[in-house]
Amino acid sequence: MRSAFHLAYNVRDLDDARAFYGDLLGCAEGRSTDTWVDFDFFGHQISLHIGEPFSVAKTGLVGGTKVPMPHLGVVLPLKNWNALASKLQAADVEFLIAPSVRFEGEPGEQWTMFFHDPSGNPIEVKGFADFDGLFAG
Repeated sequence: MRSAFHLAYNVRDLDDARAFYGDLLGCAEGRSTDTWVDFDFFGHQISLHIGEPFSVAKTGLVGGTKVPMPHLGVVLPLKNWNALASKLQAADVEFLIAPSVRFEGEPGEQWTMFFHDPSGNPIEVKGFADFDGLFAG
């Protein structure tokens, strides 16, 4: 059985969201109204509603680095992660955490990058060369 998560959260402007999630990230747009829009976020459904985004703070400590909490994320095969990182760098996206590797040589080795959407919602994209390490302890 294939499962997909659904996450709904607020954005300030649907046109900005469409440009960011659709045009930049390459997420296909689904259903929409005047107040919300769905996207296929790398195989998962996000619903972006007009409103004030959730409040975030750098309270998560991962590998010695403070990360914004809460945040949305996705895990991609490393090849896809590299392609997305290059696309975001070419678009001059400002990174909270620039594309980099963490836990190198350890179980769960991963590449990561953090950035905000136009409404300030933090997004983390992880890349794994070996998905068997996704839940490695």
